[in-house]
Amino acid sequence: MDKDIKLIILRGNSGSGKTTTGRALQKKFGHGTMLVSQDVVRREMLFVKDGPDTEASQLLNELVLYGKKHCSIVILEGILNSGWYRKLFENLLNEFGNQIFACYFDIPFEETLNRHKQKPNAHEFGEKEMRKWWNEKDLLGIIPEILIHKELSLNEIVDMIYRDVIR
Repeated sequence: MDKDIKLIILRGNSGSGKTTTGRALQKKFGHGTMLVSQDVVRREMLFVKDGPDTEASQLLNELVLYGKKHCSIVILEGILNSGWYRKLFENLLNEFGNQIFACYFDIPFEETLNRHKQKPNAHEFGEKEMRKWWNEKDLLGIIPEILIHKELSLNEIVDMIYRDVIR
């Protein structure tokens, strides 16, 4: 296991700030940082629904392993339901061991709804869908996760994760 390669996992409900944080972290770490977005893989590349045994899980795994071979930092972000993606997280734990830095965006529903309204894709879905998808405190259990709360700004979140990873 290459000790230099680090995996950052950003998880949480829709509209919690994972993608924005992932993009900002990729910029901060710079070249050699791969960002793998569950939404891009699932909705744009594969065009499949999310759920147990989704086809997206295997491709997410392959992309992260590609990143491990070719990059120094890999960022995986998405809702990534802990039950549906358990096998993926077991595989990643086996691959990266203690070089995983996982964060769970523990943001209240109303705040995720407000954040969603600011997004360019706000017209694609709304409150009804977000309530249906809502999964309160969906922690992994097998990988320790730092909780991210709504009071933290984007810069504070990015700086905190960056400091943890470069330590």
